[in-house]
Amino acid sequence: MDVLIIGGGIIGSSVAFELAKRGAAVTVVERGELAQEASSAAAGMLGAHSEFSTDHPLIPLALASQSLFPSIIAELAELTNITIGWNDVGMLKIATTNEEYKKLTEHYEFWRRIQPQHVRWLTAEEVAQMEPHVQTDYGAMYTIDQQVDARQLSLAFAHAAIAKGARFLPYTEAYDFIFDDERIVGVKTTRGTIYAKQIVIACGAWTPVFAEKLQLSLHMYPVKGECIAVTTEKRLLRATVFAKNGCYIVPKANNRLVIGASALVHSFHKTVQACSVHELLARAMRIVPELAFATFEGAWAGIRPQTKDGMPYIGEHPQYANIFVVTGHYRNGILLSAITGRCVSDIVEGKEIPFDMTPFSLTRKGGKHALHH
Repeated sequence: MDVLIIGGGIIGSSVAFELAKRGAAVTVVERGELAQEASSAAAGMLGAHSEFSTDHPLIPLALASQSLFPSIIAELAELTNITIGWNDVGMLKIATTNEEYKKLTEHYEFWRRIQPQHVRWLTAEEVAQMEPHVQTDYGAMYTIDQQVDARQLSLAFAHAAIAKGARFLPYTEAYDFIFDDERIVGVKTTRGTIYAKQIVIACGAWTPVFAEKLQLSLHMYPVKGECIAVTTEKRLLRATVFAKNGCYIVPKANNRLVIGASALVHSFHKTVQACSVHELLARAMRIVPELAFATFEGAWAGIRPQTKDGMPYIGEHPQYANIFVVTGHYRNGILLSAITGRCVSDIVEGKEIPFDMTPFSLTRKGGKHALHH
């Protein structure tokens, strides 16, 4: 079996790694450098518990993916020697207003019923003992959620796939398909036509362009997320801090802190607005006042792929049996990368998947998705 994957971000690379491990001949085309766009812009949180606060079809996949990371990171490290920046200290989910406190309490109660061993309620005093530089007058939920260096993890998936025999073609743009009756037999690229028996489309927010060429309308749109990074003379945080108001502060190596993120819908422009930087810094300094004395390192933006119903698309094309689409992970692409690679590989191989994938179907009901001619 030979497979062509369009898209060299973390999702495409994780699929390539899993398929290559299984013996498939894999080629990945990427219009730019590997691990760019959303994959390199993400803060790298594996927030299975902090992200979801009510029942959600993604929770089983999120928990399964999170549990895979320790073994996968060890496997990637052995194959690539790439440092992935694994941090398993945990995460503080805090409230900054009374209204947020009520929502955070509901969030905690939800997870206490499901996985009480993985969450813990903290008072303000306990927060001060755990993270002395964090200021909050309200309670906090502590979770086991980890974090990684998103770009390094993406590159590790790609290089591990290469170690297993996959071929990556950066700076190679796919722009059309080769049709033969009811099958797609190849893809036209800026390096010429590449033929393959199976084709996986994993282009993030740019996937609808390819879907339209296959008479499939996907209801999704880009969301620009802006982040900033600062460095401090001493370490201010051990755990990731995620406020209910949407601001998060993620500690990295060498006293570097990533602060995010804005959410500007329907934008493909990767510019960073001054007002976004100001707002992110203001929110972060209310949580960790000593950030006022940090050194500003820089700012960047990534384009996240969001869908109308908030569910990713993972599945087989309804008309072309050898075409598979995987996109729309929004801000959970890093967290879901491990399990997505396995699920998509199972789908390509025609294997049974131990999860209900109906909510992620390309033609799911209620989402106004259409197969047109």
